[in-house]
Amino acid sequence: MITQIKILLDMIKIEHTVFALPFAFMGALLAARGLPGGRQAFFILLAMVGARSAAMAFNRLVDEPFDAQNPRTKDRALPRGLVSRGATVMFILASAALFIFAAARLNRLCLLLSPLALGWVFFYSYTKRFTALSHLVLGAGLAIAPAAGWLAVRGDLTLTPLALSAAVLFWVAGFDVLYSLQDDEFDRRAGLFSLPSRLGRAPAMRMALLFHLLAATGFLLTGWLAGLGLLYFTVAALTALLLFLEHRLISPTDLSRLNHAFFTVNGLVGILLGAATLFSVWP
Repeated sequence: MITQIKILLDMIKIEHTVFALPFAFMGALLAARGLPGGRQAFFILLAMVGARSAAMAFNRLVDEPFDAQNPRTKDRALPRGLVSRGATVMFILASAALFIFAAARLNRLCLLLSPLALGWVFFYSYTKRFTALSHLVLGAGLAIAPAAGWLAVRGDLTLTPLALSAAVLFWVAGFDVLYSLQDDEFDRRAGLFSLPSRLGRAPAMRMALLFHLLAATGFLLTGWLAGLGLLYFTVAALTALLLFLEHRLISPTDLSRLNHAFFTVNGLVGILLGAATLFSVWP
């Protein structure tokens, strides 16, 4: 059982929780105008881990037929038979239960909205079958994180968390377009939809750049709405430069540095903005 759990955690890339987690805590920090309570922070963490784990495992489950055909993904755990579909279903149910339990411990509104959040992130896994806007659907899924962090503390929504959620939506959509560049030929053959497979690499990269310009604007707008100081705006400007660097690391004919662009740069964006928000509101 321990071996199966390790395989499942590796399959869903549990370490990539770093992409969404800082933004959930940013929402909580801004709502509390300081540090949220330890109990709130603990259940926000549990909710984020549960929701992302359920969503990623569900994505791997429904995409298994395509993963088995794609040279890049054919060695994943499910296509290779390292973990069973039954075990994956149990993992999804356990992760979803953890998310709903954590939401219930935060407040009633979080509990009521938790099935909708799960439904949206599960829905994303089917969107590549019928729309090239699947990148924006994924972005909207991760954009739930900052709004949820705010709701966990205050139980309402204002323009501040909505601006942050919009920024996250376009940030995720942009880097997902770039990540999908490596599968454009397979997606065309398999009849799957993505911007690179439908528009071509160069036009898709221009769309990704537009998404990241919107994201950078959204991060700056969040700081203005929240009344944050020079530190936050300096870091927000730095993250905009990092996103620009991400686009300079790759080209339509050279994806050799894609992993650096995807993992290193985007991991830094979340960590830097989260730290800047923390030190901006910490009394």
